[in-house]
Amino acid sequence: MTAIKHALQRDIFTPHDERLLSIVNVCKAGKKKKNCFLCATVTTERPVQVNVVKVKKSDKGDFYKRQTEWALRDLAVVDAKDANKENPEFDLHFEKVYKWVASSTAEKNAFISCIWKLNQRYLRKKLEFVNVSSQLLEELPKVTEESVPSGENQSVAGGDEESLDDYQELNTREEQDIEIMMDGCEYAISNAEAFAEKLSRELQVLDGANIQSIMASEKQVNILMQLLDEALKEVDEIEHKLSSYEEMLQSVKEQMDHISQSNDLIQLSNTNNMKLLEEIEFLVNYLDLSKGHIKALTDGDLSSSKGIEACTNAAEALLQCMNVALRPGHDELQAVKQQQQQFKDLREQFARRLANHLNNVFVQQGHDQSSTLAQHSVELSLPKHLPFHRDLLRYAKLMEWLKNTDHEKYEGLNKNYVDYISRLYEREIKEFFEVAKIKMTGTSKEGKKFGLHGSSGKLTGSTSSLNKLSVQGSGNRRSQSSSLLDMGNMSASDLDVADRTKFDKIFEQVLSELEPLCLAEQDFISKFFKLQQSPALPGSVVADSTDVDGLLLSRQHTLLGDRHLLPSEKEEAGIIRSMMIKVFRCIEPELNNLISLGDKIDSFNSLYMLVKMSHHVWTAENVDPASFLSTTLGNVLVTVKRNFDKCILNQIKQMEEVKISKKSKVGILPFVSGFEEFAELAESIFKNAERRGDLDKAYTKLIRAVYNNVEKVANESQKTPRDVVMMENFHHIFSTLSRLKIACLEMERREAKQKYTEHLQFYVIYSLGQPLEKLNHFFEGIEARVAQGIREEEVSYQLAFNKQELRKVIKEYPGKEVKKGLDNLYKKVDKHLCEEENLLQVMWHSMQDEFIRQYKHFEGLIARCYPGSGITMEFTIQDILEYFSSIAQSH
Repeated sequence: MTAIKHALQRDIFTPHDERLLSIVNVCKAGKKKKNCFLCATVTTERPVQVNVVKVKKSDKGDFYKRQTEWALRDLAVVDAKDANKENPEFDLHFEKVYKWVASSTAEKNAFISCIWKLNQRYLRKKLEFVNVSSQLLEELPKVTEESVPSGENQSVAGGDEESLDDYQELNTREEQDIEIMMDGCEYAISNAEAFAEKLSRELQVLDGANIQSIMASEKQVNILMQLLDEALKEVDEIEHKLSSYEEMLQSVKEQMDHISQSNDLIQLSNTNNMKLLEEIEFLVNYLDLSKGHIKALTDGDLSSSKGIEACTNAAEALLQCMNVALRPGHDELQAVKQQQQQFKDLREQFARRLANHLNNVFVQQGHDQSSTLAQHSVELSLPKHLPFHRDLLRYAKLMEWLKNTDHEKYEGLNKNYVDYISRLYEREIKEFFEVAKIKMTGTSKEGKKFGLHGSSGKLTGSTSSLNKLSVQGSGNRRSQSSSLLDMGNMSASDLDVADRTKFDKIFEQVLSELEPLCLAEQDFISKFFKLQQSPALPGSVVADSTDVDGLLLSRQHTLLGDRHLLPSEKEEAGIIRSMMIKVFRCIEPELNNLISLGDKIDSFNSLYMLVKMSHHVWTAENVDPASFLSTTLGNVLVTVKRNFDKCILNQIKQMEEVKISKKSKVGILPFVSGFEEFAELAESIFKNAERRGDLDKAYTKLIRAVYNNVEKVANESQKTPRDVVMMENFHHIFSTLSRLKIACLEMERREAKQKYTEHLQFYVIYSLGQPLEKLNHFFEGIEARVAQGIREEEVSYQLAFNKQELRKVIKEYPGKEVKKGLDNLYKKVDKHLCEEENLLQVMWHSMQDEFIRQYKHFEGLIARCYPGSGITMEFTIQDILEYFSSIAQSH
């Protein structure tokens, strides 16, 4: 340590005119031990500044450097942690607290002692030393050998220690006296030794005078000692009196202790009496049931409103008494046991009476409701159960009491209610659906005897003939199974529209009657049996229920959608669903039967059913996605969607099986007209529908099938040219799509226009080659020679294409012959085209333009290949215009 001090003094403090007085090797408390040194230093210049410096070895370890420096005047508290035991830990409180651990207790004590000494010598503000031994602060420890640097600083060690022990700074008055004394002696400054001898002589004189004065005052000292002896005697007398007084007070204290003990016993007795009274009042107040409540529970009227209210209040009071939280020891009291047994007997008696009464109410209400069923049998409406629900809801609080007190009887009532009400609903719903079926088919109720009963009834007519329809335009009435072929032939007669409208209204009325019935019953079950329904999620996204896969996924989410509820709420929501399924177990089968019947009556009824069912599913899911109604309608919607898909596939199949007549022209194909009627019907049905994704998919499938089968029929046609079949049918499709403006078929509309234009041009070019056949062949030969590399002006030198051959061909087509050929062409085109599309004039105008284009092309070839020959056609463009106009007017 001495070597370290020498090094620190030499390298760190001497350059800064500081003296190192104490050093301690420390590390921070609670951290990884990195040793450093805390040094107590003073400056050599005045005014003296006292500092605490933290010195640390450099990272390389070859020299020391100052890291942190604090002024001693900023130190507030020195905490040595323990004044009695040796402990190397201590804290220094500057602007914040620094916790240190010294390498030894001796070093810590020496450092704290040095800090205390510097505080006493140089600071006016006294520091607070906590947990520091008083002995350490009272005795200034000698500076050990380690505390003083050796060598060049030996003068600092000896002189400074003396200065720290004896030196005291002079005050102002002492400084003034010394100055006056030195002014009185001329040689005080020039001859210090003489001045010191003089002061020593004067001091000896003063000491002698003091001794003589003390000796002269011996008599006064003796007198003072006598007075002190007398004072001591008086003190002894006072102490004797105080002892007697203390004995008297001790006696009084013993008497007061006896009185205090008596008072404590009295207070304890009073406290026990108060607690006993409190316990008795608690038992009387909370375990006592009034006679009125007991009478209501045993003999109360459960049929009147006042009786029900009295029984409800009595049952709630009984439940409160039974649910009182007894204090420890109460259940051991005989009176409490008797009272609790009485409560149990009353509870069982009332629960049994209540269950019997409600079972009777269920039966009676079921009979009353059945008596009113006849008046609804002729109307398409379901009986309302609101009065029944209103009467039973008077017992809702009693059902809640029964649920909390006797769950077995509560479940029994639950089961009995479901049994009674399910049979009632089954009769009502079946009768309701029978009326709906009768209204759909237009038959009387007796029609059930002849096979029209539920979904098993077979309707007159067969769909087998549809597969054998030909393109002969037969006007037979369609059978019950609709097709695009039928619609094209029948043009959707007013009777068909009326039937479909009637079916749509009946189906909507069926759904509209079922929806409030299910919602009202579910709400009643929840309120009457005190069950927690799963709340609808606000703003929840409902899956597209017109998509079968999306609907099945939506159903799974619906059944699992109450996972955010508490376990008890999940269980109760499941109970509601289970009860609703049992109560309305016949709804889904009856709806499926009705849908099957509607599909048999007219397969296009699936369009109406899809729209209506989708709307009602969407509405039900917005109200409560986990409700029985939402789940049931969603399941039925899957069936409707499958029927719709089957209907579309059936139409496509019938298109593929179409056979054309070999003896008559084709014209507009029946399934093309049928698609137009289907699209008009579908657009009117889906006009305000929430979702139409399935219709758009059906459109895409149908239009592709129509296009494919138009090409198939065109290729198979023998009577009508292929281009005419393609042109007329695609023109009809283009007109239909342009008029209906179906967004999803915009690409198909452009394709139809392209095909119509393309085949119109093909037919025009093909047809115009026949009236001027030789002329066309001649100029085609010229174009072939030019294409082979022969120059145009050299074509006339070819033997087959010389000027004489050209004149010979031109003479064969004078204006009269041309007009005759065009007139025959007009008649032939008229035979090919059908009247429905009115394309004859369009075709004739296109032929006129194409003929004029060919005429100009022939004139150009003549001018280029036979220059200067003067050969021209025997008719002009004006003649052509007149020919076409007169032919069109004559027909």
